[in-house]
Amino acid sequence: MKPLDANKPYTFSQIGKLNIASDDLLAEYGYSFSRKIIELESYTGTLDRLTETRRRIDEILFYIDLTNEAARREVLIAPVITDIVHYTHAQLRIEYSINVSNWLQGNLDYFLKTQTNLLVVEAKQEDITKGFNQMAVEMISLDLWEKTPAVELQPVLVGAVTTGELWRFGTLHRQSKHITQDLSLYRVPGELEMVERILSAILINHKDTFSEGVTEG
Repeated sequence: MKPLDANKPYTFSQIGKLNIASDDLLAEYGYSFSRKIIELESYTGTLDRLTETRRRIDEILFYIDLTNEAARREVLIAPVITDIVHYTHAQLRIEYSINVSNWLQGNLDYFLKTQTNLLVVEAKQEDITKGFNQMAVEMISLDLWEKTPAVELQPVLVGAVTTGELWRFGTLHRQSKHITQDLSLYRVPGELEMVERILSAILINHKDTFSEGVTEG
């Protein structure tokens, strides 16, 4: 039995609830999949909000229960996203609706745009594996979207999926139609600086933002 029903439409959020292996799911869209260490470039400029953002997150974590998505979104994800807009001057769209096809439609949680596009997806129910599948399908939608820069201008699309506390990155090589899941996980607030430097580099240095390292596992 095929993972997706050819006669049924799917939204991004519905894809994020399906219990399907990543390679099987992405094969339905004509894309291949692998897991590797991805050496993402790190922005080397000054992060003038970093100390204050870390202080605010550290302080509020003593007083809030992060058992629901709204709390994680407001306390952990939103401060990172707004910092990135400050550093990169990216245009930000929240719950941005796109419709490419019956299998590629819905709302992008956070869509940031400079000369390049960056996608950030909140993993529902703290399930970063299913959240990655949702993010990968959303990257496919951007690959095929008429408003995305041409392949020669942005040969690789980058996305991040996060529970708020955990962040994982992925890439889509547009010419080869190959999606790579980064084996590394970054934790916030402990690795807040690394997360913000990676996100900023993607939007500021729109070419050659990373290279792929040696496969592990």
